[in-house]
Amino acid sequence: MPALAAIPPRLLLTGACGQLGQVLREPLRQAGQTLRLSDRKGLVGSPLQTGESFEPCELGDRAAVRHLLRDVDAVVHLGGVSVEGPFDPILEANILGLYNLYEAARRNGVPRIVFASSNHVTGCYAQDERISTQNRPRPDGNYGVSKLFGEGLAQLYFDRYRIETVCLRIGTATVSPPDRRGMSSWLSHRDLAQLVLCALSAPNVGCHIVFGASANPASWWDNAEAAARIGFEPQDSAEGWRAQIDAQPLSDPASPTTRLQGGSFLGIGPFDE
Repeated sequence: MPALAAIPPRLLLTGACGQLGQVLREPLRQAGQTLRLSDRKGLVGSPLQTGESFEPCELGDRAAVRHLLRDVDAVVHLGGVSVEGPFDPILEANILGLYNLYEAARRNGVPRIVFASSNHVTGCYAQDERISTQNRPRPDGNYGVSKLFGEGLAQLYFDRYRIETVCLRIGTATVSPPDRRGMSSWLSHRDLAQLVLCALSAPNVGCHIVFGASANPASWWDNAEAAARIGFEPQDSAEGWRAQIDAQPLSDPASPTTRLQGGSFLGIGPFDE
């Protein structure tokens, strides 16, 4: 396990009003000295606490994104479209918006980004296959393709401009595993917070990819080496919900949503006009 450094003192959290943003807000506030929150809409959740500020920002507005990244030491980037859907909104937020973010980081001298990638980068692998971050990508839709673009952009900005990124291929980050797929892909909120803090503090990460999953015995992902590289040791497991999940009705085993790791995303689309 690497010796972890201090958390960068001035943090920016994009997508702060989303489900995961609200989960991470308090751990990040406690870890850093100042926390700038941002989303395209107004602040939701608890009022601003000591050390917090909020700035609305559209990721497609390049000048606004550059201003947003002023005077910060690291970015936790959750902003963008977080579900499968038509390409145009995903293009605007997840591809053009992410390009704007990395350009803003380059021009403002921000040295590290924690990027919320997704397990949907590899969602077309079968559920009976065990893979690691070394397996080639097999995205399961427009959303997965956008996250694959983000991982490629992160590598480019490290190789050319030395901006370090930890790309988190986040699994099913819910309070409890919702279904059979979740028994393999679940990431508890406690483990999510630890994962992000490790990604912020691990030294010399370069451009690194790690799956975001708890210690689930049924996991499809061989994550040990990638997790150890940043000091991530998940504490929770989906197995505590095994009885409840096994009692759920069985799905069609021939359906791509059942056979493949991307689950329900493989049942969405195509998006014909």
